[in-house]
Amino acid sequence: MTTSPDILCIGSVLWDVIGRAPNPMRLGSDVPGRITRLPGGVAMNIAMTLRRFGMRPALLSAVGRDAEGDELIATCARMGMITSHIYRSDDLPTDRYMAVEGANGLIAAIADAHSLEAAGDKILRPLKGGTLGGPGRPFGGIVALDGNLTEALLEEIAGSDLFAEADLRVAPASPGKAERLTPFLDHGRATLYVNLEEAGLLCHTQFPSAGAAAEGLLARGAARALVTDGGRSAAMGIPGAVIDKTPPEVLVTRVTGAGDTFMAAHIVAEAEGAAPDAALDRALAAAAAYVSGDISA
Repeated sequence: MTTSPDILCIGSVLWDVIGRAPNPMRLGSDVPGRITRLPGGVAMNIAMTLRRFGMRPALLSAVGRDAEGDELIATCARMGMITSHIYRSDDLPTDRYMAVEGANGLIAAIADAHSLEAAGDKILRPLKGGTLGGPGRPFGGIVALDGNLTEALLEEIAGSDLFAEADLRVAPASPGKAERLTPFLDHGRATLYVNLEEAGLLCHTQFPSAGAAAEGLLARGAARALVTDGGRSAAMGIPGAVIDKTPPEVLVTRVTGAGDTFMAAHIVAEAEGAAPDAALDRALAAAAAYVSGDISA
């Protein structure tokens, strides 16, 4: 497989450990279900959807040189990811994410991405003087960036000449990390992918709908913004217009990774030349198929 990527996915690449129960759950529930382990992390989830649609993603992340890391790298390579640019650490363990989901959605989750944060800008070495770029030769393609990086590194990326020609697509890893994306509000070219809660955190308010949130993000300086709200209407905000679309109604069987699937499908649609409303439709359809279980994890 060629080592020339169509897109860079920068952020968390880890093991997802997900417990799913077929019934509604609450705090303290102890119920039968299924526990799975599969490659995950925001950058990885985006890359997996990109591969399903035929793109060649390169991963920029931190993965330990432990047994879990070796297995993760091998699994990513088998899926068709370009893994040669991943920073492999001798003294940092491979990161993990653990979640519990019931029929009523996500109950709780813990993201252990400490190794990615500790690695810092080491994950950007291929862009600073490697095969992907360097001073005077910035990467000029699409970059999917996730908010699991530290605030300092995200701020560096937002102002770095290394990304001056990149088509930046940025998403928080979770509502708890949404405000890390603040430097991209006035970036000028970055596209933000957030849910309704994350949009409110970035704008320090509460929005009644995805459309209102998209308008709010544009008012705060965002070049473009896509806002989702579960099964309710999603919106895309571009200068001078906000497009609202309602997702297909499906039976929800899982939620972890749905936002990443939405983002990746939208990137692919636009890369193929789809108009804004058509790209939003395709992204919502892909996310609906994912949460319904019609697409393999």
